[in-house]
Amino acid sequence: MATDYHHGVRVVELTDVVRPIRTVETAVIGLVATAADADAATFPENRPALITDVRTAAGKAGESGTLARVLDAIADQANALTVVVRVPEGATEAETTTHVIGGAGADGHKTGLHALRATAGQLGVTPRILGAPGLDTDAVTAELVTIAQDLRGMAYAGCYGCDTPSEAVLYRAGFGARELMLIWPDFTAWDTATSTTQAAWATARALGLRAKIDEDTGWHKTLSNVPVNGVTGLSRDVSWSLQSPASDAGVLNAGDVTTLIRENGFRFWGSRTCSEDTAFAFESYTRTAQVLADTMARAHLYVIGRTLHPTIAQDIVDSVDAKMRELVARGYLIGGRAWFDPAKNSASQLYAGKLTISYDYTPVPPLENLLFEQTITSDYLVDFAAQMAV
Repeated sequence: MATDYHHGVRVVELTDVVRPIRTVETAVIGLVATAADADAATFPENRPALITDVRTAAGKAGESGTLARVLDAIADQANALTVVVRVPEGATEAETTTHVIGGAGADGHKTGLHALRATAGQLGVTPRILGAPGLDTDAVTAELVTIAQDLRGMAYAGCYGCDTPSEAVLYRAGFGARELMLIWPDFTAWDTATSTTQAAWATARALGLRAKIDEDTGWHKTLSNVPVNGVTGLSRDVSWSLQSPASDAGVLNAGDVTTLIRENGFRFWGSRTCSEDTAFAFESYTRTAQVLADTMARAHLYVIGRTLHPTIAQDIVDSVDAKMRELVARGYLIGGRAWFDPAKNSASQLYAGKLTISYDYTPVPPLENLLFEQTITSDYLVDFAAQMAV
């Protein structure tokens, strides 16, 4: 109150409601591509451009480089919000890799992959499905992981230079991040520019399909075993058996590499990341952790700077609990709860303006290994005679 004296009536408005928490947007793609002849107004060089109509934007992507083919591949799966950073193609592959990785430009703007960090401030969206199809050398993939960690996103990359399953598994051993899914081999598809069937980057299809799954099913469903549109074959022979791990697909999946199969259409086969921590072995476990962390943090921006009263702490616990119940009811989580732990909130911590609210959760596991027990028995012959009488 400005003053204690008042000759009249005052009403102090209080709130006693559980504030709803809105889940962060996950189906936003972020990619780096080359296209020297793309429309510069639509795709400015080394600046993030937000695309809301992927199919139409592909018509302005030119003929050279990777951009047009990547956008076509995404559009075959879904019309997802897509942030594009167009970089110049170098005279050599090494120079192109440097352009793709990027960094801090002379004008103060970030370039290449690092330009994806500027999208929240520049465009109001945060891409969480990241890739550089056709350009993802091992150096690019390593940097892509760093960007994914900063943005709480997932990176999808190919196994650069690998011609066999064993080479792909060995390539995977060079990475240990939960934010990365490696894919081998590529698809094939009809190329309208050459009127021939050509190799088609599987990572480009992964970006579009990941966005589609997020919208249609949810971020708790992995990329695996969903039909892929717009492809005609596989760029390498991959043996696969539904009932035996002794196959190329089995070797790749055991080595944490997602592969491709043909079974009632073409599909990604595999749900694992490159995580060294088994708690985040599955793509869905990583994405669940990312979504919850950002959702809870952003939803409670409003409390920063407010008075640290017990009612604020209770409001936060109640809001997180309500969100957990919602996510469980919708099938995004198995369970989850929030609580205030006095042991983590001493008087000195609270006096310093520090509050710790704890919560736990159980993500939804993907069904990766189904076992049937088949038993042969003579039990059903016991009443043989009675069955004859009938």
